Amino acid sequence: MPSNIVVPEVGESIVDARVAKWLRKEGDVVAAGDPLVELETDKIDLEVAAPSAGVLSRIDHKEGADVKVGDILGVIAEGAQGAKGSADGATAAEGAEGAVSDKGAGSAQGAKKRATPAARNVAEQNEVDLTSVKGSGDAGRVMRRDVEKAAEQPKAAVAPPPVTPRRAVGERTEERTRMSKRRATIARRLLEVQSTAAMLTTFNEVDMSGVMAIRERHKQGFKERYGINLGMTSFFAKAAISALRAFPRVNAEIQGDEMVLKHYYDIGVAVGASEGLVVPVLRDADQMSFAEIEAQIRDFAKRAEDGTLSLADLKGGTFTITNGGVFGSLFSTPILNPPQVGILGLHAIKERPVAVNGQVVVRPMMYTALTYDHRIVDGSEAVRFLVRVKELIEDPGAMLLE
Repeated sequence: MPSNIVVPEVGESIVDARVAKWLRKEGDVVAAGDPLVELETDKIDLEVAAPSAGVLSRIDHKEGADVKVGDILGVIAEGAQGAKGSADGATAAEGAEGAVSDKGAGSAQGAKKRATPAARNVAEQNEVDLTSVKGSGDAGRVMRRDVEKAAEQPKAAVAPPPVTPRRAVGERTEERTRMSKRRATIARRLLEVQSTAAMLTTFNEVDMSGVMAIRERHKQGFKERYGINLGMTSFFAKAAISALRAFPRVNAEIQGDEMVLKHYYDIGVAVGASEGLVVPVLRDADQMSFAEIEAQIRDFAKRAEDGTLSLADLKGGTFTITNGGVFGSLFSTPILNPPQVGILGLHAIKERPVAVNGQVVVRPMMYTALTYDHRIVDGSEAVRFLVRVKELIEDPGAMLLE
């Protein structure tokens, strides 16, 4: 009997998705487990596989359509004797569909190569033929890095394009593109948090001399031992956890008329990706070493670009750290990541003259910002929280005593 292709349950917080790409077309012979369609959600992209063997007889939702969990995307009709793409399978497909010739072979040759959405975007931008790219992901899936490597290879000489006349003076063009599911959700959530939370931001500045000196002394040994660089985020994660212990309401959330104080520390780290900002979570970050934090952050950044972060990587989080300094931001007011009530913003390190023991000296300084929900966190708590972070970063050895 026919099998329905259904939008799967991905996680409790995801209720809808968008059809990004159909990997097969109506009439194609498919085997059970073959990837059929890519869905885009606000957190992750995923493939929906064929629930059974047969012929893709109907597509109910075209590319770009918004769908909900449980919706029927299409139907697989019985036929094609196991749908292995053989000649017998093609004959059965013809019988099922009425007038389809050599479908098995056409499907095998014409099906799109398995690739992440990020890889497809890069391939389109750089005019790279995905079928010629060897995938390094699971089951040979083409990743973003594979396409970027292929794009760097020298191309055969081609004739220069014809010269087109310059646009007339005053002529202007516009481009209208639909927001991705993730971008639309980001926009909606940012508006929601501003209307549901009493956000306030407090600022301080931190002398980064101590941390930079430690990194300089130990960077070579750290790299040789762990294979990764010793970055800034691990220091701020450790300092933030110490401050959260001292001011537990910054690590809480509001549920109705109750405060839920969380005595564990799942620290979200904002990571920029081509499809938009994501916030994967360092689980039990208080139990992680500096090397473990740095390795996990590097892995998050890589998988954010590849589009292979899972829902489990993004769920939860009790507090967030975001670093606009990597993009050159000197000063900003970060927005809360609900239902969290605190987010620490880091910024670019700049040498500035400061007064130290009555003398003006030049030091590497960073502005820090804590945005908090004033409904649960008092101003004095927020200020002292940020001061505690400042003290630990300026005297990083003190973190060993925590």
